[in-house]
Amino acid sequence: MSGFNKVVSSYQEAMAGLADNMTIIAGGFGLCGIPEGLITEIKHSGVKGLTIVSNNCGTDHFGLGMLLEDKQIKKMVSSYVGENAEFERQYLSGELEVELTPQGTLAEKMRAGGAGIPAFYTATGVGTLVAEGKELKQFNGRDYILEESISGDFAIVKAWKADKTGNLIYRNTAMNFNPMAATAGKISVVEVEEIVEVGELDPNHIHTPGIYVDRIIQGRFEKRIEKITLAKN
Repeated sequence: MSGFNKVVSSYQEAMAGLADNMTIIAGGFGLCGIPEGLITEIKHSGVKGLTIVSNNCGTDHFGLGMLLEDKQIKKMVSSYVGENAEFERQYLSGELEVELTPQGTLAEKMRAGGAGIPAFYTATGVGTLVAEGKELKQFNGRDYILEESISGDFAIVKAWKADKTGNLIYRNTAMNFNPMAATAGKISVVEVEEIVEVGELDPNHIHTPGIYVDRIIQGRFEKRIEKITLAKN
């Protein structure tokens, strides 16, 4: 970037450098807090063989699920995959590799990757299929497994507000994975609802410091509801 202004004017510029076989860390929880426009740009770019690390893979025809339509994803590292029929079809037919990871472990893998920590011990998954092939060690009489951290070529993130130097604020459920994802990419790209001038954000309320962010783009969001539940009259 030139200077400290990290704002870009197009999605093509935001995702410049994306190539086949890269690993992408994607923020969001279900369809909440997902970088919709950046995902659409990945689809339009036509890149293939991607490894996507994200809580889930969106739904059919929306979010990360759009990338399944043209078989752009080679592997998903996720904690929940239950809302996408095409995901299920590709996995069961052997077209898609899936690495299921406990949700808290996945969040910590991203956080550790962004912090430069290569691995960590956790009790989550001990005695299950998750622990197969992993180092087991005892601390204070309890078993823990060694989990490797995750980092990617790109991180794609959705935030509520950003200033032009990349300081970020998230809202509500978007806090679940976006802050960790933002730190875990060699190139971190953020799609935001509002961009403000430097000095307009309260430093005490910053969730992700701008040092982690490489590019910012003003987004427009559809904000679909993943599953509508209506109260009975």
